[in-house]
Amino acid sequence: MQDEVEFITPDWKVPRHVHAYVSLRKGGVSQGCYQGFNLASHVGDISSDVMGNRSLLGESLCLAGKPHWLNQIHSTRVIELSSQTNEDIIDADAAWTEEKNQTCVVLTADCLPVFFYHPDEQKVAVTHAGWRGLVDGIIEKTIQQMTTRPEQLVVWLGPAIGPCQFEVGEEVMSAFCNKDAEAKQCFEFTRQAISQQHFLADIYQLAKRRLYTSGVTNISGGDFCTVSDPERFFSYRRDGQTGRMANLIWMTEAELRS
Repeated sequence: MQDEVEFITPDWKVPRHVHAYVSLRKGGVSQGCYQGFNLASHVGDISSDVMGNRSLLGESLCLAGKPHWLNQIHSTRVIELSSQTNEDIIDADAAWTEEKNQTCVVLTADCLPVFFYHPDEQKVAVTHAGWRGLVDGIIEKTIQQMTTRPEQLVVWLGPAIGPCQFEVGEEVMSAFCNKDAEAKQCFEFTRQAISQQHFLADIYQLAKRRLYTSGVTNISGGDFCTVSDPERFFSYRRDGQTGRMANLIWMTEAELRS
């Protein structure tokens, strides 16, 4: 019998009509290196298994409509979703909406998902922030498209590679420090390999620096490690060929208070 699928719900202060979830790998129908609840169609998994998992996703979360799946290319492209959005897959790494029952989703397996909610303007967003997108400004681009009042945003940092596992070369540290000299504090030297220095990078702290600089202070989350938790999370860094988790956010009609 197929195991029931499971999700993480963000621990953040948002009203009940804002729905956000991160899928875990338990359950689903995928096999082999994609074992479990793989929701990505681009990683080599059997197409019918992915479609079966996506159908199960919709049923489990009672989605009003199909999620808008993006073709993620580690870019800084952000799209607005509406009832007029074409159903074709769109090249982008973040999506936001102000419409009810429009489901924004990004796929991850070590990269950082960043969830946004703006209480006054009633907008939600989710961003796929790998280190390339992060250094190029995907978080800033998302905020710029969503609102002119970033100080009111509520943000949650979802499951990503942890600071004890994310070893990078000095070119990655230089890329961040060229944009923000103080970002150096988010890197810890680990070893010298021939002519290359290696560092442990804290992607959560790097994201927080970008958020703080943009005026966002209401930030929670950032205490996961996808690499170190193979039972719950897919991880590209750990396994190479593997599945992906879905990070979803949408709004329904606000409940009326009696």
